[in-house]
Amino acid sequence: MRAIITKKHGGPEELVIAKVDTPRPKAGHVLIAVKAFGVNRAETYMRRGKWGVTAMIGGIECVGTVEACPGGEYSRGTKVAALMGGMGRTIDGSYAEFTNPPVSNVAAIDTDLPWEHLAALPLSYASAWTCLTDSLALSKGQTIVIRGGTSAFGQAAINIAADLGAKIIATSRQTERLSRLEELGANRGELERSNLTAELAEAGQVDAVLDLVGEQTALDSLELLRRGGRVCLAGFLGSMDYPGNPKFLDEMPAGVFLTLFGSSVFGAPNCPLSAVPFQWIVEKAAAGTYAASPALVLPFGQIREAHETMEADQAKGKIVIVV
Repeated sequence: MRAIITKKHGGPEELVIAKVDTPRPKAGHVLIAVKAFGVNRAETYMRRGKWGVTAMIGGIECVGTVEACPGGEYSRGTKVAALMGGMGRTIDGSYAEFTNPPVSNVAAIDTDLPWEHLAALPLSYASAWTCLTDSLALSKGQTIVIRGGTSAFGQAAINIAADLGAKIIATSRQTERLSRLEELGANRGELERSNLTAELAEAGQVDAVLDLVGEQTALDSLELLRRGGRVCLAGFLGSMDYPGNPKFLDEMPAGVFLTLFGSSVFGAPNCPLSAVPFQWIVEKAAAGTYAASPALVLPFGQIREAHETMEADQAKGKIVIVV
């Protein structure tokens, strides 16, 4: 099969297309014929060797059809989405014509959406859904600040939060993208900066913050909250570091809650993929309730261009590769 492999850690030029053996079906896994996959910022970190163990074939999500399923959980030909479960890290991932993730990290989907549209959904929407409904327990009428709103993850979160009936303030680092935030469902767009607490009239009254920027904005996000409010730190747009030093802990305001979310937990007993309503999400996208179209669709041979676009912060949403 064709696969995109990383020759060695480094820039996008280290991504090459090679012929490799097709994975063999094995118990507890699902062999998937990959039709399309999303490109994620995490994969650029992995390519550069900045994120622990990585597999020869990258890619942490995909959509496609079941080629084989030794355990019988899925029939051959079933449309599925797959994400995480060690893909691209401890096992070869989705940058290939076939991938073989654990059955715990596969979800069946019934839809007529084109593959490139379907591929924009799995990781971004599963992560956003879990952060908003589980980590933040967001409910109708609550005020949420989504920091990093023009990222693929952020756009998914705006879509879902708007559908839940929340009041949304979303941020972007680029002024020209603020209008896009309102198109997605935000009540207001704000320019991202490190001291939102000093700038927002709602400071001290916010119910929830989804912080996709990283460590450098986490403390400011906590200070935006009302007593009893919650921050979910779930992204690395500005930094890969989580707050973990005593100084940060000493400065945290009292009476608020901080939770961390990493999508690598999907498929674990305490975070089953079955808890994410994939079919419902797909139907919302198909109906246009979620503005979930990919921002950029490229062929398999242009994976380097995809990574370059991601790292230059020019994607304006989800980048999808069609196999």
